[in-house]
Amino acid sequence: MAKAEFDLVVIGGGAGGLVAAAGAAALGAKVVLIEKHRLGGDCLWTGCVPSKSLIKSARIAHEMREADRWAITAADPEPDLARIMDRVAGVIAGIASHDSPERFESMGVKVILGAGRFVGHDAFAVNGRTLTARAFVLATGSRPAIPPIPGLDDVPHLTNETLFHLREPVPSLVVLGGGPIGCELAQALRRLGSEVTTVDIAAQILPNEDPDMAAVVRTRMEQEGVAFAMQSTLTRIEGTAGALHLVIKTDSRERTLSASHLLVAVGRKPNIEDLDLAAAGVQLAKGRLVVNARLQTTNPRIFAVGDVAGSYQFTHLAEHHAGIVLRHALFHMAWAKPSPVVPWCTYTDPELARVGLSETEARAQSIDHRVYRFDVADNDRARTESETTGFAKLITGPRGRIMGASIVGAHAGDLIGEYALAMQHGLKASAVSGTIHPYPTWAQTNRRVADQQLKARLTPSGKRWLQRIFQLRGT
Repeated sequence: MAKAEFDLVVIGGGAGGLVAAAGAAALGAKVVLIEKHRLGGDCLWTGCVPSKSLIKSARIAHEMREADRWAITAADPEPDLARIMDRVAGVIAGIASHDSPERFESMGVKVILGAGRFVGHDAFAVNGRTLTARAFVLATGSRPAIPPIPGLDDVPHLTNETLFHLREPVPSLVVLGGGPIGCELAQALRRLGSEVTTVDIAAQILPNEDPDMAAVVRTRMEQEGVAFAMQSTLTRIEGTAGALHLVIKTDSRERTLSASHLLVAVGRKPNIEDLDLAAAGVQLAKGRLVVNARLQTTNPRIFAVGDVAGSYQFTHLAEHHAGIVLRHALFHMAWAKPSPVVPWCTYTDPELARVGLSETEARAQSIDHRVYRFDVADNDRARTESETTGFAKLITGPRGRIMGASIVGAHAGDLIGEYALAMQHGLKASAVSGTIHPYPTWAQTNRRVADQQLKARLTPSGKRWLQRIFQLRGT
């Protein structure tokens, strides 16, 4: 067999692909990166960066209305969506230079812009050229899933890929989907002046989270004016641009919602259809890649990272996958596997972040566990900032080993990292409780919820023994 032209061919220029390509080049490999559109992927252009930029503008508008909470005269802003979206575009442009083809070429990565397909087990064709490699990385990401709803194809509708192109006002919006994307954008658009209704077939929003934590987010959204039609299905859509009529069914009753815009946020599907994976011996199951614990497909030369790997669809996980795959593809480190400790956050207000087991999962799996809780209102920093909504929840084993943590409240996404670190290293709650946290900070919530585990261990009988042994007088 002829010698391969490249050490690594990376297909897809999103977060996982960029990390894989840059990392391989830094390690001395000959690398080519193929991207059919533009480098940066969903996170930069249509996901994390634009959504968080929009959320920040929406939060400022909300805080202006709520300024009385901080003893400042409130004001009623008039958000200009076109101006806000121009700011979003500016944020994207400021970050895009870090992901430019020129920058990656300067790192030693050959960049090819074009759509390609496999033409063999070790060959990929793009722009009339056939590339061979020792290993390949599939990092093609995902796109919004569009459900087969009668009438949907006949009316304009938004997804996260098109919403940030908006420049016209959005008087009223129906959001189909109560997951993280749907909730984040529903709240943001409501804060910017839109009338918003969220429709979902599930009984609760954010269905992967504990009901008591998701309820905190829903309550806040309802207080701000977001309406919900839960356990409901969208059965058909009629109307024209700016005047949509959406028929929803709840139980056996139908009613019609009218809105100027519709946002579809019901999940995502992997971008793998046009790669001719069969020619490479890569198998699918139910439309998804079959991968092993090493992120290897059924062709041992081909690996998958990020959304196409079939796990959680997070940018930070895609980047982690890239590091694992490089160990296999370049150095054959068979023992390297993705970490099971994956934190995430939904960036509503309040935020909801989690790592590890939820209370619901622990119960469903009949795992012996303990649950500890600390209210954000008892954190002094939260009181100084008048941000007292929410609580932290810690799940441990019988001996205190941390099995999971969830936080709903301000800065939850920043706080959850401490528990991810603790879990990654197998620490007990006592390790967090015994660590000095500066006062007054939001991080004290982490220590205070861990303190609950230590307090629970001090049973009345244990206290009596301590009094006897050390001759404590008590009361």
